[in-house]
Amino acid sequence: MTQIRFHIPVDLQFFSGEKTEKPTPKKREDARKKGQVAKSRELSPAIVLTSFFFLLTMIGPSMFSTFQNIMRESLTTYTSWQLNEENLQVIVKAMTYEAIKIVGPVLGMVFLIAFAVNYLQVGWKISTETLQIKLEKLDPIKGAKRIFSMRSLVELLKSLLKISACMYVAYVILWNAKEQITQLSLLPLGSILSFTASEVTSLGIYIGLLLFILAILDYVYQRYEHEKNLRMSKQDIKDEHKQSEGDPLIKGKIRERQRSMALRRMMQELPKADVIITNPTHFAVAIRYDASAMSAPTVIAKGQDYLALKIREIAKKHRIVTMENKPLARALYSKVEIGQQIPEEMFKAVAEVLAYVYKLQGKVK
Repeated sequence: MTQIRFHIPVDLQFFSGEKTEKPTPKKREDARKKGQVAKSRELSPAIVLTSFFFLLTMIGPSMFSTFQNIMRESLTTYTSWQLNEENLQVIVKAMTYEAIKIVGPVLGMVFLIAFAVNYLQVGWKISTETLQIKLEKLDPIKGAKRIFSMRSLVELLKSLLKISACMYVAYVILWNAKEQITQLSLLPLGSILSFTASEVTSLGIYIGLLLFILAILDYVYQRYEHEKNLRMSKQDIKDEHKQSEGDPLIKGKIRERQRSMALRRMMQELPKADVIITNPTHFAVAIRYDASAMSAPTVIAKGQDYLALKIREIAKKHRIVTMENKPLARALYSKVEIGQQIPEEMFKAVAEVLAYVYKLQGKVK
């Protein structure tokens, strides 16, 4: 006996939940509101460190001169002053002003660079989500999982790489200056300080540049990790679409209720009709015209089949004239919505019907 097999393609992602789809704009925005952004914490310190030592090469002599002035005034001038409240205020103000001249440019540069680097990475976004206290963070089991996770291993390897690279750079710089270092004891204090400042500045610049390169690589990795964490399965996308657009079952119930309410309002307005134009059995359209309030006759109710029958029954109950006009009934049903006025091309036909009805009722409009 021959077996017949049907091959139906099935997307297993709906069952496995594998996240292979790119995140939707809504998913990205929700993550951003929670503070989940692609950001390298290494980038800002690396740029700040490099800029600091570059700044020292430019204004270092001026900073050192200011520091010398502070020491000179402290040891020669202020020590001879009488210690009282007035002199103490003068000393504090002078020392504060000189100290600001030294540390002010450094602090200003650090703030501006830190702000600029963070803005370039994530834009203008302030989120308090990450500052909220969450009890699940106190779970020791989840904490152990975070400690021994792949992310923790990557962070450990990054730290070891940075330490090793910085130690290697320091070793190379000091090795190249080994001859000068061995002769420092023979040099005057000013030369020793100048040599030390030069070597420390060079060491800081090279280490800063090295950390900057590592931070760029870390930022690339953080973007990759961020995109990977935001990936969605097809079922996730389907659920998100359902939430944003609304559940079809709920929307169907809402539309059903809206139709029911509209039908009740239509039936309440039906007794005000002047005439019912029918097909005669399939369509029924109720027309009303009030010259004092309307510029043209208006459709206040219409229906097909069972609803047309209900309209005729209510018309009969309220003694509303019913007229059979198949072409007009079909045209009105298909082209004019409830509450809309009769279009210009149907004026003549509807006017003839209303004139006949008014003549029957002995009305003049």
